[in-house]
Amino acid sequence: MAEQLDIFTGLQEKQSTYSDDDIQVLEGLVAVRKRPGMYIGTTSSAGLHHLVWEIVDNSVDEHLAKHASKIDVIIHRDHSITVMDNGRGIPTGLHKTGIPTPQVVFTILHAGGKFGGNGYKKSGGLHGVGASVTNALSEWLEVEIYRDGRIHKQRFEYWVDDAGKEHVGAPVTGLQVLGNTNKTGTKVTFKPDKRVFQSSIIINYDPLYERLQEIAFLNSGLKITLKDERTDKQETFQYDGGASHFVKFLNEDKTVLHDVIHFQMEKDDVEVELAFQYNDGYTETIASFVNSIPTRGGGTHETGFKTAYTRIMNEYARKAGVLKEKDKNLEGTELREGMMTVINIKMGDVEFVGQTKDQLGSAIARTIVDACVSEKMSVYLEENPQVAQLLLRKAVQAAKARDAARKAREEVRSGKKGKSQSLSMGGKLTPAQSKDFTKNELFIVEGDSAGGSAKQGRDSKYQAILPLKGKPMNPEKAKLADIMKNDEYRYIINAIGAGAGADFELDECNYSKIIIMTDADMDGAHIQVLLLTFFYRYMKPLIDANKVYIAKPPLYKITKKSTKANAPFQYAFSDEEMADAVKKLGNVDIQRYKGLGEMNPNQLWETTMDPETRLMYLVQIDDAAKAERRVSTLMGDKVDPRKRWIVDNVDFTEIDE
Repeated sequence: MAEQLDIFTGLQEKQSTYSDDDIQVLEGLVAVRKRPGMYIGTTSSAGLHHLVWEIVDNSVDEHLAKHASKIDVIIHRDHSITVMDNGRGIPTGLHKTGIPTPQVVFTILHAGGKFGGNGYKKSGGLHGVGASVTNALSEWLEVEIYRDGRIHKQRFEYWVDDAGKEHVGAPVTGLQVLGNTNKTGTKVTFKPDKRVFQSSIIINYDPLYERLQEIAFLNSGLKITLKDERTDKQETFQYDGGASHFVKFLNEDKTVLHDVIHFQMEKDDVEVELAFQYNDGYTETIASFVNSIPTRGGGTHETGFKTAYTRIMNEYARKAGVLKEKDKNLEGTELREGMMTVINIKMGDVEFVGQTKDQLGSAIARTIVDACVSEKMSVYLEENPQVAQLLLRKAVQAAKARDAARKAREEVRSGKKGKSQSLSMGGKLTPAQSKDFTKNELFIVEGDSAGGSAKQGRDSKYQAILPLKGKPMNPEKAKLADIMKNDEYRYIINAIGAGAGADFELDECNYSKIIIMTDADMDGAHIQVLLLTFFYRYMKPLIDANKVYIAKPPLYKITKKSTKANAPFQYAFSDEEMADAVKKLGNVDIQRYKGLGEMNPNQLWETTMDPETRLMYLVQIDDAAKAERRVSTLMGDKVDPRKRWIVDNVDFTEIDE
């Protein structure tokens, strides 16, 4: 394989070619339109934004190949999107299949220069299915190519002929020559088709902002511009510090303990860049990537880092006399408490684990990351003894705190036996009758009155009820040992039955779903945030396993005025639904639910607890780094970042008086 230029050390690369024959066709564009979920996951907002990433990934590939230094993304007023780079430009000659190469790229699934040959050795686009999917799910798409001194253009559209036959992403022009140019690159403009994305084709600015900023962090020197013509918002991202700058950004709202530690290595055509920094918190966050694509499931690169770091730190601890011969080694979770880490791998022939492709499986990544940490961390510790002692002291304190938390947890767990069960639960939990944990659900309910209605209205076979007396403490500002002493959290930990913190065992969980059910007001929202912070910090595998939900109770009951006992009625979950119901039913009575306690057991069952009719939100973490930063901003000690976030994100004109 060709050697790649290390963008941090300036090593000379061997040039790879990028021609028409480097575009490989693996599969025809079939059934994308009819089954979009198979290709972009969903036709919701996430799937809509996936269309943008398919094009952006191609531009990032040009940067990874050392040919592009700039990417522009523009959201137009008509909700079309432009992505433009200054790379080499898509080849414009005839492909070996006999049609123009751009037409191959945008009409053939999995066609592109990233599946072998000389086109790309390192590609983020391995994660996707190609620009053709963006074309297939768009109303129209235009590509302009600046290459070999000329400007080429081609347009594709979705249309239906007189015979009723669909033409998906079909070329409506040939590859035209518009004129001459002295620049290079590719410009793609497309408009998502509202017939596919029926909920909305409105691209949200914030997800683009966050992901493009992330890409800029991971690709030192790459300049990315985002412009929204609908609002005149514009932002430029360019960072020379790579992963080091990324870690500083993620720790911005925290109290840090030392300067960022930053390592790089290139070996066997694999580039490793990692950076980490400790803060005074109690949790670790690892944001890992391969070719700028997030690996939310971790993988071999994370394993290599953790294994090597634990080994090197324990070796140094013994050498420095922090650990005596009789002392047991410090555990990895203790050594990484409060650590913020970014790992970015750039490599070819990427292997993923499973269908979701969010977990790296390439064995070589573990080997090279292990080698990088082993070599460079050993040197760092010798050259920075004060930081080394600080990190070890923090780890020793973490070990002591973990022992204290374990003792407190054992006291809670001992309550599962005999009479102490009712004491440990405070008589609050109303358990499900079934022992089938794959079907059981735990409702954590705000207030005793709502808890009473939930107990009466529930399916007693599979649904357990745990009412909360009030707001629990802020878990972001507490150690696990303190959490274990808090009644509300202790009840939750004992009910779920899987422990907490580093000792949490998902397989021991007593429920398939944990459902937070609070009033639809500010206090209810605050309780939701506190509980979600608790689950994120101390039971994160529950969220990763899609077991945490937020119940969505209705805001209104609209009943048609009638002398009959069974008058038609409808529940509404928003003001818009309420207005629609009024139009539908005519002369009505409107009941506004101010709290769960206002519903009788039957109403609570049919609106919020019945699996056939209820509305719930699944809690998911799409981006670990973003989630970490958001939790720290909203729930941490620093007030100024929280004020800035509120000013930037809350529209006080829409808050009810």
